[in-house]
Amino acid sequence: MKQMPAEYYQLLEQLQTVDFVLVELNLYLDTHNGDEEAINQFNYYVKERKKIAGLFESQFGPLMQFGHSYSGKPWNWDDSPWPWQV
Repeated sequence: MKQMPAEYYQLLEQLQTVDFVLVELNLYLDTHNGDEEAINQFNYYVKERKKIAGLFESQFGPLMQFGHSYSGKPWNWDDSPWPWQV
């Protein structure tokens, strides 16, 4: 497997961290749906995730398929490593 630059791993770790926070907030909000502070935190991290994912994808290619991420030209879905492989 080819070695990726350090920024690849840094951005991927940031995405994983934000994803963890979003899952935890989602679970909390399932039982505390009136907690405005938690809703604000959730919305903040949604924006952060979009920002980080956009930066990652602009440099290293798509993260998700089925219309969630654009492909570069030429088609770059077969470029490795994929995020789940590192």
